[in-house]
Amino acid sequence: MRKITVIGAGNVGATCANMIAQKDLCREVVLLDIKEGVAEGKALDIWQTSSINHFNTRVTGVTNDYLKTKGSGIIVITSGMPRKPGMSRDDLIKMNASIVINAVEKVIRYSPEAIIIVVTNPLDVMTYAAYKTARKDSRKVFGMAGILDTGRYKAFIADALHVSPKDIHSMLLGGHGDAMVPLPRYTSISGIPVTELLNKEEIDKIVERTRKGGGELVNLMGTSAWYAPGAAAAQMVETIVDDQHRIFPVSALLKGEYGMKDVYIGVPVVLGAGGIEEIIELKLNKEEMKLLQNSANEVKATMNLLDEMDLIAD
Repeated sequence: MRKITVIGAGNVGATCANMIAQKDLCREVVLLDIKEGVAEGKALDIWQTSSINHFNTRVTGVTNDYLKTKGSGIIVITSGMPRKPGMSRDDLIKMNASIVINAVEKVIRYSPEAIIIVVTNPLDVMTYAAYKTARKDSRKVFGMAGILDTGRYKAFIADALHVSPKDIHSMLLGGHGDAMVPLPRYTSISGIPVTELLNKEEIDKIVERTRKGGGELVNLMGTSAWYAPGAAAAQMVETIVDDQHRIFPVSALLKGEYGMKDVYIGVPVVLGAGGIEEIIELKLNKEEMKLLQNSANEVKATMNLLDEMDLIAD
């Protein structure tokens, strides 16, 4: 691939750009931000590691110059603001939706065929905002959340069992964070069901810690995470560039799958060169299905709230 663009040169965006470059997934990574000099500085810093980390991908930083993104095959959107004290959920949605909508409107002008990966929070509704703005096939507009949540889930299981996280396979559905739907039935360690290695109480504690994973990091650092989110987004990029057809949970638009329509929610998909190649419908039991439906209802309410704000031009 010739070019990949990362919009937003904050911690997550810079980490994502760095990992894409180190994997040599394209000829050029463009890192774009609205703050003068930030993207240029971080891009230069990354490029200066090229001989140390042995990669050839050129990293270019630009300030609000979308022309430089022309011809991108993949666009990763990380730009947005964290929720501040006293800020309502509605205020956060309006502010970040405005940022995402503006970015998509500009970048899609120069790369109309690009696949769009959204990382900005609140994740599911921001992905919906990007989809409505881009006016393109939903298979090419989706969000990164499930890979991050499963990454945290696997890390906590590895700690509990004192095993390598490489041997853990799992799947989480639903909205990002509190609305996620754990699936211990689909979690195994080298083929052994996790339910045979941990009891229900232990699994429930891990699930709850995963749900609150972002908040735990904020409490520790005073800011949100960036290594794991950046790595998760870069893994999605790698899967698309190399047409790996790997199965990952991503925020995708459902069109009847799981009995749901017109809602962006985390589900397992096959990712390849065309974006979402297939949405996989797992056989859920009644309890799991109820949790997924509740999660979808929460996301749908937020999507309706965004529609009522009337931020996207017809």
